[in-house]
Amino acid sequence: MSRTLVVVSAGLSSPSSTRLLGDRLAQATAREIDAQVEVVELRDLATDIANNLVTGFPSPKLDEAIGTVTRADGLIVVTPIFNASYSGLFKSFFDVIEAGSLQGKPVLIAATAGTARHSLALEFALRPLFAYLRADVVPTAVFAASEDWGAADGPDGDLTARIDRAAGELAAVMGGRQAAAPATDEEEFVPFEAQLARLGITS
Repeated sequence: MSRTLVVVSAGLSSPSSTRLLGDRLAQATAREIDAQVEVVELRDLATDIANNLVTGFPSPKLDEAIGTVTRADGLIVVTPIFNASYSGLFKSFFDVIEAGSLQGKPVLIAATAGTARHSLALEFALRPLFAYLRADVVPTAVFAASEDWGAADGPDGDLTARIDRAAGELAAVMGGRQAAAPATDEEEFVPFEAQLARLGITS
């Protein structure tokens, strides 16, 4: 069964370096393991996320995105860094996901910013967030500053090496797990008597 790899991108512009980094990480991971890649662009869900925070109810579009993320076999999450931490849009999306939904989920964390001075945000902001969510975060985090996108980043460039190393780690973790079952529109109906029997209760 093919695995599903989902990229969650919190880039605000189109195109954005955040989405570009997510795409490169997904391509590198897909070279290592057979996986169908899907992308969740948070900029397209900003209003839906805000409404969910104040009403407690997701729109159909947001509900679909949450389902895509929670059913994935692996996640690549990428955020721009603002004021030394992840963006508010990025954090708000993971705030509206039900607690426990990402437990044990293989996750690769990545970020972009204008300067390398923000690179430590991966370790003191993103990694603790996903550790709290009980996700299985791979060791290598990938940060890309503006200068990392220069011509010097060829096949042996530093950014490329980090991408390949992180992608290899994510593919290895995903490959060691059973692929998630595809979503179904209807849940299996189990008669009440059968549910009691499963619990060892007889009438």
